[in-house]
Amino acid sequence: MGNPELQFLSHVSATTVVFYVLAALTVVTALGVALSRNILHSAFSLLGTLAGVAGLYFMLGADFVGVVQLIVYVGGILVLILFAVLLTREITDIRISNLSVSLLAGLPAALLTLALILQVGLRAPFPRATAAVAPTVHRIGDALLRDYLLPFEIASVVLLVALVGAMVIARRAVKEEAAASPENPEATK
Repeated sequence: MGNPELQFLSHVSATTVVFYVLAALTVVTALGVALSRNILHSAFSLLGTLAGVAGLYFMLGADFVGVVQLIVYVGGILVLILFAVLLTREITDIRISNLSVSLLAGLPAALLTLALILQVGLRAPFPRATAAVAPTVHRIGDALLRDYLLPFEIASVVLLVALVGAMVIARRAVKEEAAASPENPEATK
């Protein structure tokens, strides 16, 4: 018959292994975000968390949501956070840390939540059948450019107006600051 541990491994598919690796990556790096005392380490841990979630989206067949997760959150929001942390003036003079870390206060709530998740996960009837996953990008793109073309274009114009408005406000603030500066020779006239 053989070793029972090896028989168990023969029934494990590559998809199951990839799922557990992505889930472990997501959970471990999320713990790194929450428990790290250094804000830069938290930001880099957030990279692993968001990438793991994107991988889980891909495994679920939600390819559009996975790509949006990578582009918007990993490519945009996370890079913005990292630049904000790294380029802040006098960052070396100030000790920035994650002050929300209090293990003793959060431990009972975490254990209760874990117990609840395990209870629901062990008792829930999960279906075993898997359906063939169809790509979603084509359907979403078709809907955006046919059925929802006008709302899509209105949203893009609103975002463009907001971007131009933010640039005008920022430019006005810089000009007012430069005019009020004592080093400005025109301000003393």
